[in-house]
Amino acid sequence: MSETPDQRAARLRAEALDAPTISDAEFQTRSRRAFLATGAAALAGAVGWQYLQTGPTSERIPTLLRDGHRLNERLWKSLISENQLAPTFPRGTSRAPKVNGRYGLRSPLDVDTWRMRVAGPDGQLLDVLDLDDLRALPQHEQTTEFKCIEGWSEIVNWRGPRLSDIAARVATRLPQNLPYVGLATPDGQYTVGLDMASAMHPQTLVALEMQARPLTPEHGAPARLVIPLKYGVKHLKRIGTVRFMAARPRDYWAERGYDWFTGH
Repeated sequence: MSETPDQRAARLRAEALDAPTISDAEFQTRSRRAFLATGAAALAGAVGWQYLQTGPTSERIPTLLRDGHRLNERLWKSLISENQLAPTFPRGTSRAPKVNGRYGLRSPLDVDTWRMRVAGPDGQLLDVLDLDDLRALPQHEQTTEFKCIEGWSEIVNWRGPRLSDIAARVATRLPQNLPYVGLATPDGQYTVGLDMASAMHPQTLVALEMQARPLTPEHGAPARLVIPLKYGVKHLKRIGTVRFMAARPRDYWAERGYDWFTGH
């Protein structure tokens, strides 16, 4: 037979009265232990924070954080391959992302005189492309997730040639097995460095269109980088220079303490 509410209340009161109790001395001992443990944890946190602020640095950030970035880089490098694709979505689920970041875009843009310059490791000019040249290359369309390092994301439709198609135009004039690609805006104010595997990935585009329309100036017209395997800080707007390099390229945000690789 199930308990009535009164019977259940009486049973719970009885169980509470029968619950084990501790002496005042034991209570004080436990309280001291808890206080000491909390104090030790707070002290360890303060010492750790002080170490991060005043300890050794590497590439302008605390060595401990830089080591964490490098571990993250090794992990993501091991996962990248041309067969490992970022998820794609129906075009109907996409929309333009919000405008975020104007680094390298403050100079006036003249689309008629804009050119994309392609250079080799020693800076020699290998190729110059205008919009007609880029449109003449095979065009690829994809709808992928644009992820901002600030925590928001948006599904966006892009169209343009692959960065690997541009590399193919100058491949015979480049040394073999170069590990890096550096990109910069025409004014040089914003720079991005890429590992070669990510740069040559089949989903890495030089996008000319977004949402089936030419790029707007605030979204990187006339051509921007789209690289779904990395966060938005790598999606350089208004590409001015693409340079294939032996040394790790400059990267605007890595120089300010962010992860150079920035995979997700």
